[in-house]
Amino acid sequence: MRLTTAQALVRFLANQYSERDGVEQRLIPGCFGIFGHGNVAGIGQALLQAAHTGEADLPYYLARNEQGQVHAATAFAKMRNRLQTLACTASTGPGSTNMITGAALATVNRLPVLLLPSDMFASRVPDPVLQQLEDTRGGDVTVNDAFRPVSKYFDRITRPEQLIPAALAAMRVLSDPVETGAVTLALPQDVQAEACDWPEEFFRRRVWHVDRPVPEPEALGRAAELLRTASAPLIVVGGGVVYSEAEHELRVFADATGIPVADTHAGKGAVPWDHPCAVGGIGSTGATAANALAAEADVVLGIGTRYSDFTTASHTVFGNPAVKFVNLNVARLDAAKHSAEMVLADAKRGITALHEALAGWQVDDAYRTWARVLADEWSRTADACLTVVHQALPAQTEILGALNSELDDRDVVINAAGSMPGDLQMLWRARDPKAYHVEYAYSCMGYEIAAGVGAKMAAPEREVVVLVGDGSYLMMAQEIVTMVAERLKVIIVLVQNHGFASIGALSESLGSQRFGTAYRYRGDSGQLDGDVLPVDLAANAASLGATVLRASTVDEFRAAVKQAKTNTTTTVVHVDTDLLGPNPPGSAWWDVPVSEVSDLGSTRSARETYAAFKRKQRPYL
Repeated sequence: MRLTTAQALVRFLANQYSERDGVEQRLIPGCFGIFGHGNVAGIGQALLQAAHTGEADLPYYLARNEQGQVHAATAFAKMRNRLQTLACTASTGPGSTNMITGAALATVNRLPVLLLPSDMFASRVPDPVLQQLEDTRGGDVTVNDAFRPVSKYFDRITRPEQLIPAALAAMRVLSDPVETGAVTLALPQDVQAEACDWPEEFFRRRVWHVDRPVPEPEALGRAAELLRTASAPLIVVGGGVVYSEAEHELRVFADATGIPVADTHAGKGAVPWDHPCAVGGIGSTGATAANALAAEADVVLGIGTRYSDFTTASHTVFGNPAVKFVNLNVARLDAAKHSAEMVLADAKRGITALHEALAGWQVDDAYRTWARVLADEWSRTADACLTVVHQALPAQTEILGALNSELDDRDVVINAAGSMPGDLQMLWRARDPKAYHVEYAYSCMGYEIAAGVGAKMAAPEREVVVLVGDGSYLMMAQEIVTMVAERLKVIIVLVQNHGFASIGALSESLGSQRFGTAYRYRGDSGQLDGDVLPVDLAANAASLGATVLRASTVDEFRAAVKQAKTNTTTTVVHVDTDLLGPNPPGSAWWDVPVSEVSDLGSTRSARETYAAFKRKQRPYL
């Protein structure tokens, strides 16, 4: 069969499927893109031909920002539990390198996304071409080499025949729960349009099976033996439980054993917030209940977590000098952390096996009761934060409380950066594992609105609510246009506080006096400390095609959210909040170094506090 390289790739992608538990689905059901020189006559022509002839089913979605399209594809994959993702194509040069941040986010979050950046001429006849990097060290280096360190698989297709092994390798990585992340196939623009005779077998229907590895019996026995010795155990649940769809098994296991369950951002909702064993988020922005239990825990059972520094409060939250770890994880990299007893297994299969191995064992009633007392105390604290009546402008926590109460259990809330992830981990009350979509591995400003596109495409039956601050909105709001063009009903809650709330608070705590963290005119002092800028983000959102509702009070905000839920088009609810809080009470630390010497008294004082916390850090050996 004679096709161009691009035509062959489109036909190949349309015939790739994933399978788990007997359910098959398209692995790559569509392609985002922005066309320019390098892909308009290659991938663009191939997608057009496929649409006209029906030779391949690969719908094309026009994005407005190359980074945004990768975020949308990644959010789609997250909602689909890594069993599906989308491809992303971009033009040569800046169009392609704009996708690098998205690639980094996907790889850090262990989420599959297929990137198809256009590249220079493989023939090198028109040399140097527009946007070509001329590297004195070698003629084969292009700007797309920057994808290598943030991709789980990278290949450059310099001859059509190379597509066959590269495409198969790409699918292998995308469908591997351990090795998945961004997969990059750099496509020189002349090779995209070059024809080749392809074997029919290349285009056959392929099913990539996503296995559920079972634990090795000896490892399971060692883990169960250690847990049976525990008097104060604690479960830390991560995203692996959600991607494995092991929520039921986890809840049954917690009920039977009575072990308290703390969650990370990626694991929130795996156990409902009001489950008898749920003790809230853990770590730097965790609940006091989870962190108090972590401080005394003698055995920590980590399930599907990678133990980020926020989860461990920069290695200070697990305070028991004799603490030991059991890590149930599909990835050896994570299972081995903290010198743990490793149980290498899929979360669903592993939890079931561990439950059977611990049959008849449970924590003491006194410990179960104590965990519940702590959780109830935290619940009352959270109630106060969510319902506080703040003067002048509403507090952000008031807005979150109102939103949480207006949303249904299956409605999806999306966030990534700023002060809201911390408030959400502490205060958000999730009962469904897909209702809490907070990207906090890379914490990328600009993710939220683009992710709303992908999440709604992945779950059209759910209400999708994007929570975004003014800082993140200003970095990437363009995909509102994509929402409108695709007729996606998404609610965007735009919280305007005229600055960077989280970094401002962090700056103040580190002795840097909130320097450079507010959106202001340059004042008489020469610093950015003048009046508030006359920026109207609600008007901006309206200009992009969204319906806009403005709220000045919490009651008006509630009414606006109710209205937005009845709307059938993308709706932005704009509300002003107080940049200075108040914030929920913290109970853990995060290691952000403070200047060791300074002429500022505020910095010297912060350094003393920093040194005191540093003394509490420890390796878990």
